[in-house]
Amino acid sequence: MANEEKLVEYLKWTTAELHRTQQQLRDLKAAQHEPVAVISTACRLPGRTRTPDDLWDLVSEGRDAVTGFPDDRTWELPEDPPYAQLGGFLDDAAGFDAGFFDIGATEAVATEPLQRLMLHLAWETVERGHIAPHTLRSTLTGVYVGATGHDYATRLETAPDELLPYLGGGTSGSLVSGRIAYALGLEGPAISVDTACSSSLVALHLACQALRRGECRLALAGGGTVMSTPHTFHAFAHQKSLAQDGRCKPFAAAADGMGLGEGVGLVLLERLSDARRNGHPVLAVIRGSAVNQDGAGYGLAAPNGPSQQHVIRAALADAGLTPDQVDAVEAHGTGTPIGDAIEVQALLATYGAGRSPDRPLWLGSVKSNTGHTQGAAGTAALIKMVQAFKHDTLPPTLHVDRPTPLAAWKKGAVRLLTEAVDWPRRDEPRRVGISAFATSGTNAHLILEEPPAPDAPVDTDTAVPELPVAWPLSARTPEALQEQAKALVTHLTSADPVPSPAEVAHSLAATRSPLEHRAVLTGTDTTGLLSAARALAAGDDHPDLARTPADATPKRVAWHFDGTPAVGIGAAAADLSAAFPLFAATLTETRTLLDTHVAASLTASLPATASEPLRFALHTALARVLLEAGVHAHTVGGTGTGHITAAYAAGVLDLDDSCRLAATHFTASAEGGPPTPETYEPVLKGLTFRPATLALTGTAPADTPLSSPGYWHHHLTSAAPGPTPDPETHTLLDLSTFPDSLAVHTVLTALARLHTSGGTVDWTPLTRRTPQPRTIDLPTYPFQATRYWLHDHTTHTAV
Repeated sequence: MANEEKLVEYLKWTTAELHRTQQQLRDLKAAQHEPVAVISTACRLPGRTRTPDDLWDLVSEGRDAVTGFPDDRTWELPEDPPYAQLGGFLDDAAGFDAGFFDIGATEAVATEPLQRLMLHLAWETVERGHIAPHTLRSTLTGVYVGATGHDYATRLETAPDELLPYLGGGTSGSLVSGRIAYALGLEGPAISVDTACSSSLVALHLACQALRRGECRLALAGGGTVMSTPHTFHAFAHQKSLAQDGRCKPFAAAADGMGLGEGVGLVLLERLSDARRNGHPVLAVIRGSAVNQDGAGYGLAAPNGPSQQHVIRAALADAGLTPDQVDAVEAHGTGTPIGDAIEVQALLATYGAGRSPDRPLWLGSVKSNTGHTQGAAGTAALIKMVQAFKHDTLPPTLHVDRPTPLAAWKKGAVRLLTEAVDWPRRDEPRRVGISAFATSGTNAHLILEEPPAPDAPVDTDTAVPELPVAWPLSARTPEALQEQAKALVTHLTSADPVPSPAEVAHSLAATRSPLEHRAVLTGTDTTGLLSAARALAAGDDHPDLARTPADATPKRVAWHFDGTPAVGIGAAAADLSAAFPLFAATLTETRTLLDTHVAASLTASLPATASEPLRFALHTALARVLLEAGVHAHTVGGTGTGHITAAYAAGVLDLDDSCRLAATHFTASAEGGPPTPETYEPVLKGLTFRPATLALTGTAPADTPLSSPGYWHHHLTSAAPGPTPDPETHTLLDLSTFPDSLAVHTVLTALARLHTSGGTVDWTPLTRRTPQPRTIDLPTYPFQATRYWLHDHTTHTAV
């Protein structure tokens, strides 16, 4: 019988282990195919396209961004070039805010425009993802960048000595990703990819794979090309690959070659489950992707139809989808007649065959608007389709007279987007395939899905009291700070609906990094706060505006807590409790501990206008809020029970011991007669005194031990205020006066002065409310670009 019982137990254990192993396998398989969220996007593309919204305006309005050659790049051209002097160009390829990234002028001019623009985009992309860039330092955030066309250094016949330390790294493809990781302090993989035209889509594929494998938790991915010389035009002209009018005519009968362009684009990616848990925006979802190679085909640069079919089917398999679950394809579509025909045939064979004519696969290409932006092409296509989800529209493809006769269109239901098509949400998620095929033979295809349906709107019927808030702004220069304020005013005055002051305060605090030139706007309503913002933008003063002085020198910070009872303390406690949940929780905890240790309940004292116990509880709760907000004090002190609060803030006493000591003092008031040193001796024996984390200052003789009855009798009964900090070297945070319901405004104003005079406040804990304010989109950093361009002179500076 014993053996049978052992066998049964063994079988139970084996069954449990089997179930556990099967679940682990299911989890592993699910992780390998977990959807990846597109958190944010940023771009610089032809047609003065500086934001994703600009790109949508370009494609939805059917505008052509092709122009003549740029006149600010000092290009030397032959007298009769074998190509049209037309293309899609960036309007400020030479502009760069070198000072923002602590790069000197000589290094900046030796660094190719692609690296420089990618730094701008990296910062923007993180901010657009509702993440403060400085919070990513030392995190597992990866960088995957497609980088092609490194012709910047070829502008020189010989390199001047002053540039030699910088030219190697400044024109290296590896540093396109590496410099981003260095600038932001990222410690995930940093990988540059060059597969020619498919580079950025391959980079996106690699980033998704890395996220699923846990190699990084966030990933910046994208790519770009900036043409520093006309060499690319020369090369493709000799291959007879360029259109006579410099324009891509995707899948059109009139197609006669591609039109060259340039651009840069980045997106921020995160596993969908992580994005939801972290409260990050989800603009779209990458369901699957695949990469393959043409192998030995008809020629090194010739497209391979079967390989294109294979990569499309592999991406669908990775996504767990069938072809009829995809609505559209944003195609490679460069406008080369043979290449386009091969691509259409591959799409007909994969997506079009057996498809209902009532629901065709819609086909388009952003290259008809921008030209072939090379290393940025795949990312530009993805950003275009993210915007299409947002606007419920598939935009038109330009320059299509009629579908190319070189493809057998009747073999499947594939239709060109020659005009805009409504694309509303429905029961089945909307999806689009994105293709990139390269002269290197490396092909990529990605399946993009619309974001999950937004959460139900918050019930706005519940009245939320208007409380004072602080709007912190900062920049690397005073000029950029003014630009920040101007951009914020423009953004908020055109917003529909207008966000609440609390939403703006929370978003500025949680999604922007504190830089050295600072301003803080305080107020209750949007009108007043915008008035202060306009004053900041204009360089004027305003009563609700604190900003870093032009001749500011860092000051030390001193805290002072006065334990003398004051009028209005009850109203101040109620005001602060309504504004700061942490304050309310700590006030309640402190009152509970005091109730435990003192004979009379503190509850009865709450309505009183002059209550020493309530003042102690208020100061202690406020100290915790300040500590949570990262307000570092160089010295802290106080009088009366304010000195107990100072000891708590300095880490000398924990909250329970602080309340024990305060309760002893309050009980000796209550019992009549002045307390003596012996009054405190019993309680002090039971307290734990810890090393101070902040300098605790007082008026007791220097040789008086901190744990002695004499020390505490002196500070709790003496009216001596202690040494006053020198205002030339210190910012005094005196938290002793709370005029009735203005307590929140008083605290925020004091912290604003501190934040702009050498201290740093983490405003995020101070913006937590009930209900929690939404995180909203805000203008990104206004980079102050200076022109840096490599030229054949002996001295290279900003030119």
